[in-house]
Amino acid sequence: MKKLIQKWCLASLILRIIAGLAIGSILALLMPGNPWISLLGSVFVGALKAIAPVLVFMLVTSALAKAQKGVGSRFRTVIALYMLSTLLASLIAVAGSFLFPVTIHLKDVADNAAPEGISEVLTNLFVNMVQNPVASLMNGNYLGILFWAVIFGICLRKVASPATVDGFSDCADAVSTGVRGIIQCAPIGILGLVYDSVSESGLAIFTEYGKLLLLLVGCMLLVALVVDPFIAAIFLKRNPYPLVFRCIKESGVTAFFTRSSAANIPVNMQLCENLGLDKDFYSISIPLGATINMDGAAVTIAVMALACAHTIGVSIDLPTALILSVLATFAACGASGVAGGSLLLIPMACSLFGIGNDISMQVVAVGFIIGVIQDSVETALNSSGDVMFAATAEYYDRAKRGEDMRFLGKFAK
Repeated sequence: MKKLIQKWCLASLILRIIAGLAIGSILALLMPGNPWISLLGSVFVGALKAIAPVLVFMLVTSALAKAQKGVGSRFRTVIALYMLSTLLASLIAVAGSFLFPVTIHLKDVADNAAPEGISEVLTNLFVNMVQNPVASLMNGNYLGILFWAVIFGICLRKVASPATVDGFSDCADAVSTGVRGIIQCAPIGILGLVYDSVSESGLAIFTEYGKLLLLLVGCMLLVALVVDPFIAAIFLKRNPYPLVFRCIKESGVTAFFTRSSAANIPVNMQLCENLGLDKDFYSISIPLGATINMDGAAVTIAVMALACAHTIGVSIDLPTALILSVLATFAACGASGVAGGSLLLIPMACSLFGIGNDISMQVVAVGFIIGVIQDSVETALNSSGDVMFAATAEYYDRAKRGEDMRFLGKFAK
């Protein structure tokens, strides 16, 4: 049994998910309505619902507790670039969702009352934010989880010993390892979810998923090829595309297949060395980017949350959309650096609209179904941006100090 599990984990997750999609569709056409096959999807979604609140709390608390103090000007610049890029990505996602609204197949949505407007949204925001932290974890109240995680993380940073901070970091790593274990079961869970959806709606369900996937990938490509280069051009004061394309070629392509920003850190560090960047700088900025430079995650969170809102009939005004953009930005910064990590933060965004955990976790499950492409493109965008903005920040700092800029020629090689 142990060898069988090892072989299962070593096999390509993408190929296993594709197999799950195909087998689930075939079984739904041949023998619809089997409750035991549907149970596979319910168990998978239930496991995600159980682990996601703990994951969010531990990741955010640990990240804040470990945050470095007294960073230099280059670090301030690269952090600003990472955060600005992620915010603009979430705004692009919100705008795209309004221009091309997409709905998805969800069950039992009739009882989810939509908020009336910005006043009710803000009321829900502040009331849920200060709920008991234990109750927030138990009930999947992600606004409360995020609020208390920030409070605990800042307090730990100020008063905890290094050993205590390391202990929280180890706990976060342990929870992330548990999430990886659950994600290894994604092909089986997706088999059950696809079986259930195709049994109810037929193969037309894939047309719906295709529209959602086009919206997600379209927003990510716009960020990668227009928004991020525009930001770099402002700081570089020259054509950024030689740097952009080199980062996509040497970092983005690898990240597309690994589907993990964390796993691509060694690749990015080697690229930074090849670009002639300062090792003392990129050895910190690249791991930092794998944590907070999450353009693709911000797009995923915003688009999926709005697709859920459109499906259940939530009317969203401009102020609410702006709040969602900010929330998606900070939620993306807490995304785990493993495959599918951003999907588990969708319920946090959905909670802004008063959408319950049962409904939002169905959206997470849809994310795993389309994740074969979505998560690969998302990770490629995130990881290539880590190097591009690290290089941009260093060049900007060197230019201010009047240093020789000949190293910039390496970008195009």
